[in-house]
Amino acid sequence: ENPAQVGRGYVAITILDINDNAPEFAMEYETTVCENAQPGQVIQKISAIDKDDPPNGHQFYFSLTAEAANNHNFTLQDNKGE
Repeated sequence: ENPAQVGRGYVAITILDINDNAPEFAMEYETTVCENAQPGQVIQKISAIDKDDPPNGHQFYFSLTAEAANNHNFTLQDNKGE
């Protein structure tokens, strides 16, 4: 280590918010699928909320479990907040 190439300094970090609220579904969902549902039919729209700041700054992503992702009978579609 060459002392001419070493620098030291102090950094102050201010934490403005902590993640004290976990994201949660916007409501309690109970979904049923009719046996005569058509391919491509939307069976449930879901959304989530987070009570932490910023109020409108959270982006949520949903995914299927690995087992469900391999089952081509169900898919997820991101509606981009619509």
